Amino acid sequence: MDISKLRVAALATNGFEEVEYTKPRKALEEAGATVHLVSPEKGGVQAWATDDWGGIYDVDKLLSETNAADYDALLLPGGVLNPDILRVNDEALSFVKHFAQNDKPIAFICHAGQILISAGLIKGRKVTGYKSIRTDLRGAGGIVSNDEQVVVDNNFISSRNPDDIPAFNEKMLEVFAKMAA
Repeated sequence: MDISKLRVAALATNGFEEVEYTKPRKALEEAGATVHLVSPEKGGVQAWATDDWGGIYDVDKLLSETNAADYDALLLPGGVLNPDILRVNDEALSFVKHFAQNDKPIAFICHAGQILISAGLIKGRKVTGYKSIRTDLRGAGGIVSNDEQVVVDNNFISSRNPDDIPAFNEKMLEVFAKMAA
């Protein structure tokens, strides 16, 4: 699976779920992709690690200085705080919309579906997410699966929670590789 020419933006801010960023990023980089952490915050952003604050990660690109057209795919880690902040950030929503409007893959996990709800991108799409946001996904017109670890709908790859990361990574790499072919 060669994705060595792919450039992936991982959009996050303070409060993203640590393993929902670190494990997918590692899988992408091991497959050869270039991954940049893009954020509205300068310097670094702090992760949430299950039930307490986690590590601080260097921001590779400031959102206000980044062009979504420079990337081939998007990774959206969840967490409770991160999507809640990004979903009301117009710059972040425009960034996410670019990927959907240009048929570029978007991989999102856990609560990150809230960002796509606010961007108006869920209607008619098969998706999954963390159990507490599934009602919101349905309300936004999504066709929601409760019992699948990963749901793929064309260029959308969604997953429920950190336990699903191995399956999420596998499908994400599969979809990204098709796009790279």
